[in-house]
Amino acid sequence: MTAASNGKDAAGGYSRRGLLKIGIGVVAGAGMVGPAAGTAMAGGPGDPSSPTLAVKVKNLSGPAETGPFTAPWTDLGIPVRCPDGTMLFVGGDTFDGDHVPRPGEPSDWRAPVGLRSSNGDVNNLRIDESVGGGHANSLVDEPHNPVGDKATTAIPSDVFVVDGVMYMHLMRGVIYDTHHTDFWRSTDNGESWEYLCQWPGDLHGGQFQQKTYAVADDGYCYVLSSVFNREVASGMLLHRVRKERLGDPGAYEPWGYVDGGWRWNAPAPTTVFDVRKWGEICFRAMDGKYVLTWLNMDPLSIRAMVFPLPTSDLTRTLEQTMILPCAPGQEVANLVASPYGGFVVPGSTFGNFHIVVSQWYDEWNYRIMQYKVNMLS
Repeated sequence: MTAASNGKDAAGGYSRRGLLKIGIGVVAGAGMVGPAAGTAMAGGPGDPSSPTLAVKVKNLSGPAETGPFTAPWTDLGIPVRCPDGTMLFVGGDTFDGDHVPRPGEPSDWRAPVGLRSSNGDVNNLRIDESVGGGHANSLVDEPHNPVGDKATTAIPSDVFVVDGVMYMHLMRGVIYDTHHTDFWRSTDNGESWEYLCQWPGDLHGGQFQQKTYAVADDGYCYVLSSVFNREVASGMLLHRVRKERLGDPGAYEPWGYVDGGWRWNAPAPTTVFDVRKWGEICFRAMDGKYVLTWLNMDPLSIRAMVFPLPTSDLTRTLEQTMILPCAPGQEVANLVASPYGGFVVPGSTFGNFHIVVSQWYDEWNYRIMQYKVNMLS
C-alpha cells in the first residue's frame, strides 16, 4: 500500500502527500465526471449557463521537463516574472527518483524550490533552469525536522514583485498544522532570499496563514488570507499594506465591519466571503481589475472571480468554474484528475488567461501543468 492510499506521514517521508489524499483524492473520487462529459459547464453559484472553456497547454514539470534539475516530482509552481524577465515557478514539496518516494524511501526532499523558464512569455514557457543549477536547491533552510511521526516543511503561498524586489510568503511547520508563516525577499531574481518577518500561525484564528498579495497602483498591496487546512472551514480576510512596509507586520491594516459600516484599520478583520473550506488561493491586480482564483473544496473545482476593487462585495460576485475533477485517463478540456492550485501566470490578460494547475493521484502522477482558460467574465 502506498502513501497515496494509506495517508501515512513519516519523518523524512512526505507529509504533504498523505494529507493531499484527504483534500483531493477522496473528493475527486466522489465527484468524478464521466468520460463522455466533454467540456464541463461552469458550476458556481450564479454562474452563467455557457461553458468556461479551458485547454491544457503543457506539462511544466515531470521526469522529462524537470528531471534534469533532480526535481521530477513537484507541485504548486507559483509563477512570478522576475525583474530580469525570466519566469520563476516556486514549487512546494519536491523529490528526486523514478517515482514520488513512499514513506521511508530516500527522497531528496526539498521545499520550496525555484524552477525557471528563461523565456518569460506566457505563451512560450518551458522550464530550462533552476535555482541551484543541476540540483534544484531549497530556496530557504528547511531541514524537515521530525514532529512525532510527521515532519516540518515550507509551503509557499505566494511569490510576487514590487518595484524590482521579489517577495515570497511561506507556511512553516507540519503540513496543515502551521506553526508560523514567514516572509522573504530577493534582489537577485530569486537566486538568494533574505528573511524579513513572521506571523504566528494562530493569528486571527488561523485565518492569516495562507496569504496572497495583489500589487495595486495606489501604493498598496492588498492581501487576502485564510486558514491553510482543507478540512477546516475558514473565512477570508482582507488587509492592505504600503509597498514600502511589506516586511513590517504592524503595517498590515485590517478591513472590517464596525458600527454598521466597513473601514480600514478596524479593531479586527471581518471575513469578506462566506465561510468555506479553501485550498490554494491567488489574488492579482490585472487589466484595471482584480482576479481571485482558488481551489474550492465543496464541490471540488478551481474557480475564479473578477471584481473592480479590493473591497468589492465578494459574496455577490460571480464565481466561475475553470477546472473540474475527473478520473485518471478521462481528462479532456477542463477536466483534470485530482486538480489543485490554480495560480495566475504573470502576463495573462482576460482574453489570454493562463493558470498553473497541480495534479497528484499516485507516485507517477505528481506535477504542475499550464492551462489556458477562455471566456473568463
